[in-house]
Amino acid sequence: MQILITGGTGFIGRRVVRALIRGGHRVSVLSRQSPSDVRRLLTSSVRPVQSLSAINPSVAFDAIINLAGEPIMAKRWSHQRKRLLLDSRVGLTNELVDLIERLENRPKTLISCSAVGYYGHHDVAEPQNESSSAGSDFAASLCERWEQAAKRAESLGVRVCIVRTGLVLHQNNGALHEMLPPFRLGLGGQIGSGNQVMSWIHSDDMTRVITFLLNNESLKGAFNATSPNPVSNKEFAKALGRALRRPAVIPVPAIVLKLLLGESSTMITQGQKAVPERLQEAGFTWEQPEIQDALSQLLIKPSYF
Repeated sequence: MQILITGGTGFIGRRVVRALIRGGHRVSVLSRQSPSDVRRLLTSSVRPVQSLSAINPSVAFDAIINLAGEPIMAKRWSHQRKRLLLDSRVGLTNELVDLIERLENRPKTLISCSAVGYYGHHDVAEPQNESSSAGSDFAASLCERWEQAAKRAESLGVRVCIVRTGLVLHQNNGALHEMLPPFRLGLGGQIGSGNQVMSWIHSDDMTRVITFLLNNESLKGAFNATSPNPVSNKEFAKALGRALRRPAVIPVPAIVLKLLLGESSTMITQGQKAVPERLQEAGFTWEQPEIQDALSQLLIKPSYF
């Protein structure tokens, strides 16, 4: 297949691009980086694209995979930051659908990322499946608008899959990478009460979810990209401590995170129990469904990207 991917130079995108190349697909990557930097970061076989407007309407893509978006926890959520988060997700997704509309040969499939933040925060660990309603906080509103933008492509005859990602675990990137230094020093522990539920997924399984949806043309709609076994923050901290053979008994007060991160601290101090009901029904199998095994595998496995 000929595939266009946004966010291909990001944490998840790099793994997806490599998987697609290994699968024999031809991949174009939308990136603000120079073409030489994109090829150096990924592989010389990708085709860098610096703007959607530069794509000729006669170019044919079989599928588009939309993984772009500014990191949601990188900075405090000022008004300006919220606007950037919206533009990098909702704005770009609208541009992608506009591209699909003007292409002479429209793609069959659009796979567009969202997040389990769609469901909002839930103090009670009640499972949230793909039919559960959207929350009402900023992160939920952001995800809902992001998904609505992608769903516009359905009216153009395109199969749309929405991937609501949980916490994607990898030792060199993302939230786990940020957690490792204090835990390695024996200074890690639960955050706040530790009761908030963490809906997580191993990075290898995250990549496999994307390719699974790409290759199964009967699937459409929303899918929770999470392990079938979410855990509490307290359980996660204990599992990470065991994987590192370090104590994990020093709690981080929620008030400290609120002072440091402001409104965005709720992404850490609160949670939701998202369950991958539709992936299970579709027959997807997880290579790493258990948190202890996943963390142990990640922390002994060498990785170079």
